Amino acid sequence: MRMNNELINLAKLLKDRLQIIADHEFRDKDSNAHLESLKRISEAIEDKHQSLKKTLDPRLRHYLSNMSYEKALNHIENSINN
Repeated sequence: MRMNNELINLAKLLKDRLQIIADHEFRDKDSNAHLESLKRISEAIEDKHQSLKKTLDPRLRHYLSNMSYEKALNHIENSINN
């Protein structure tokens, strides 16, 4: 159960990153703040990845190590729903 919650938290971070990337209005209005938000969320994803690294399945670990974040999100969502 704990791992499931950790994966849900990681999935939320990955979704938040996608939302930041998709927020063109924010980027156009204040590109520096947009970039800082993207850096912060990317660091949070990396921190979560490092804290869970030993318990993640090899494929998810691979996606996160290669920063294939959309693939990682899809993998997590498929794992949770199955």
